[in-house]
This record gives sequence, C-alpha cells and structure tokens, in this order.
Amino acid sequence: MKILRATRIERCIGCQSCSLACARLVHQKISWSTAGIRIVSSGGISTGFEARACLACDPAPCARACPTGAYTQRRSGGVKVDKSLCIACGACAEACPVDAIFIEPETRLPYVCIHCGRCVPFCPLGCLELIDSPHEDPAPAPSEAAPETAPAAPQEAPHAG
Repeated sequence: MKILRATRIERCIGCQSCSLACARLVHQKISWSTAGIRIVSSGGISTGFEARACLACDPAPCARACPTGAYTQRRSGGVKVDKSLCIACGACAEACPVDAIFIEPETRLPYVCIHCGRCVPFCPLGCLELIDSPHEDPAPAPSEAAPETAPAAPQEAPHAG
C-alpha cells in the first residue's frame, strides 16, 4: 500500500495546488476547509513551507480516540473515515500527533488525507509522492524454483531407404 509523503518539501512555494486538488477531486468541494493536505508556512513568505497530512500511523491515535467507530485503521497505516458515523466531537483531531485532521468550520466534519495520491500531479514542483508504507510487510521472497532444464532435442525419424 502507498502513502503520501512530501519528500521534496524544500521545493514548495506554498501555492496550495495540492490542497485545492484534494478538496475538488476527493471531496467534491472547492475549499481549503475540505482538503486532506494543508501547506503551512514555518515563518517564510516564499520558502519554509511544511505539508500537513496524515502520517499513516499504525496504530492510528485518531481511530482509537473516535467514540463512534467513524475512523477505522487501514491495514498499512492511516485511516478510513465514515462521515455518516461522525458526531463532530473533534476527538480525532485532538488525538492526532501532527495536527493533520482538519475540522471544517461549518459542519464540524473531519477531513484527513486518505493517501489516494490525487494531489501529487497538481504540485508544479514535484514536492509530493506516493511511497511504500513503512508499516506494510515486505513482499515474500520468491520461492527457490528448481533449475530449468533445456528441452530435449526432437528425435529425428529414421529415414527409409
């Protein structure tokens, strides 16, 4: 399973294209309040940006904190969210160790990165990528197959005469 990482965040110019792509493509809204990824400044105007997105914790503190089961742990880290079960209590956001769960102000519903990667192609400087989850078990090694033998040469039929 893949997870989203800002592997080249030093390139970020703070354009927020990734946030808007997430909101529009994943959540069908054009609002920074409904994005699963946020770009914040760590003090600079044109440099020093930081991507706030789910780290794909395993186990996920937000899933443990959710009193209704709206959050469920994904197999390789991160969570799935069923907003129909959400009671807008905010316990998930309080439990997140990296402040990556965003509560939409009007509905009080949570928005979190689902590691779909739909934001990646919208970053003009290639700051984001999907990488293999560190929580996933490595693929099993291929079994030792018996060495192949060359096929036998076809036998020629004896010629008469």
